[in-house]
Amino acid sequence: MKLLFMACLSPKTGNCTTAERIREHIEAAGHTCILRDTADFKNPEDVADLIAEEKYEGALAIHLYKSGRLLLDSCIPFGIVFGGTDINEDVKGETKRPVMGQVLQKARFAVAFSNRLKEEAEAFWPFHGSKIYVQPQGIETKAGTCFNWRSFLRCTGIDNENVEDLHVFVLVCGLRKVKDPLYLVNVFSEWHVEDPSVYLIIIGPEIDPLFTKEVELNVKRARGVVFLAPERPQEELHAAMRRSFALVNSSVSEGMSAAVLEAMHLGVPVLARNIPGNAAIVIHEDTGLLFSNPQQEFIELSKRLIREPSLRERIVYNARGPREKGGAPTSREHLH
Repeated sequence: MKLLFMACLSPKTGNCTTAERIREHIEAAGHTCILRDTADFKNPEDVADLIAEEKYEGALAIHLYKSGRLLLDSCIPFGIVFGGTDINEDVKGETKRPVMGQVLQKARFAVAFSNRLKEEAEAFWPFHGSKIYVQPQGIETKAGTCFNWRSFLRCTGIDNENVEDLHVFVLVCGLRKVKDPLYLVNVFSEWHVEDPSVYLIIIGPEIDPLFTKEVELNVKRARGVVFLAPERPQEELHAAMRRSFALVNSSVSEGMSAAVLEAMHLGVPVLARNIPGNAAIVIHEDTGLLFSNPQQEFIELSKRLIREPSLRERIVYNARGPREKGGAPTSREHLH
C-alpha cells in the first residue's frame, strides 16, 4: 500500500523524530510510506493534487489541525495521530476548533498517545470517541559505552574533582520559547549559591536564533547553570542523561516529551512542569515529580529527591514500567 504521511518536520524537534519512527515501522510492515512536511503545502487543494498525481492509496497525519486540515479535500481514507499541542492548545482557538472537528469527523481513525489526550479530545467531540484509539508512544535509547562523565562536565565548564558528589540536573530541549528553559534559571542559580554541589545543564540545539541569544545571556549571569548549544550525537546525549541526577522539563506546552520518556527508559528521575502533556505520562511521586512553580515546588522537590534515596529509587523503578521489571505490559507503558 502506498501511503502519504503528513507532519510538521521542523528539524531537531520531537515531532520530526516521532514521524520518522512511525514511517520506519510502516515501511517495515511492507508498505510504501512517503513522509512530507506540511510547510510544503499552502492549502488542501495542493495535497489533493499530489494524491491524484502520485496515486496514494491512504494517508496518515500527525496533528489534527496543522496536518489534518490539509487532508480535508482528499478522496482517500486517512488517519490522524494527535500531536498533543493540537488537543492541549489549538483546540482553544475559536477558528481552529471547528476545522479540527471536521478533520476528526472525516478521519477513519485517530490515535492518542495517552488516555488523558483521548479524554480531552472526547470532551470536545464526544460523538467521535469510538474512533479514537490509545497507543502509547514508543521510545528507544542508545547510551554510548565510551562516554566519559568527567570530560563531559569539563566541556560545560564544570571542573570539579569530586564529580561523584555533584547533583547535576539536565534540561534537554530545542531552544524555543514554548520550552521555556529560562523558567528555572534564577531559582537554580540561587540554590547553587546555597549548595555548590547542584548544577543545571541546558542542552539543546538552536531552533529560534533570537531566543537562543536570550538564553545565552541569561545563563552567563547565572551561577551553577550552563548551556550547551552545539547539537550532541544521540549516544552522547543519552549517556549524559543516564549519568545525571535528574532530568528537568519546564515547557509551557508539550505533546508527549521524548526527553521525558527517554529519561524514564534510562533510569533517570524526572521533574516536570505540571502541564497536561507532562501530567499524562508523569504520575506525581510515582513515576516522577510534577511542579507548578519554581520558587517553592521545584526547589523543594529537588531537595527531597537528594535527601530521600528511597523516593528516587521508587520513581525510577515505577517509571521504567512493567516490561523492564518482568511483568505484563499495561496501558500506561510508554517506553516500548
